[in-house]
Amino acid sequence: MMVAQTNTPRLQAKLRDEISPKLMQEFGLKNPHQVPTLEKIVVNVGVGKHLENQKLKPEFRDTVISTLTTISGQRPVMVKARKSVANFKVREGAPSAFMVTMRRERMWSFLDRLINLAMPRIKDFRGVNDSAFDSNGNYSFGLTEQAVWPEINMANFSHTHGMNINIVFDQSTPAISKMLLTELGFPFSRKDDDLRR
Repeated sequence: MMVAQTNTPRLQAKLRDEISPKLMQEFGLKNPHQVPTLEKIVVNVGVGKHLENQKLKPEFRDTVISTLTTISGQRPVMVKARKSVANFKVREGAPSAFMVTMRRERMWSFLDRLINLAMPRIKDFRGVNDSAFDSNGNYSFGLTEQAVWPEINMANFSHTHGMNINIVFDQSTPAISKMLLTELGFPFSRKDDDLRR
């Protein structure tokens, strides 16, 4: 009787086989189940400034949906404003963002392409901020334009837009998450680079 084998994503296998033992030793974790794992990656694009009479411009909406679908492999959902904010000219129920949440294989594939394909294409890139962790060890940062993704052909789009990326961990701390992401190849800025800026 043959058993079907599933291919574990490359970075997930690296975390399990190489990084987890290092984390256990570095932080004195007794049980492998204490090692944090990636729970999900959330990508969102704010669209508030592209509203006309509280309606989103169709061409910008199509650009955002196409971009997020292409880079994530799943269709994004629209997030609507929960309350009116007069200072930002936003009414309750108006579109505020598009969001996609990835888990399991799609999450690992996205992270691999982000680290190894998209980030090296950022112009004058010197690493991302290493202090953008919250108290639970989750990490958030932004990309200024979608052109850094090699699968995006900007000739097909009339609008450029950035995106916020949130990497969410299960049972982590800022120190553990930073070491985990560093070992995965995440390009944090070095202090000597910061001093040269």
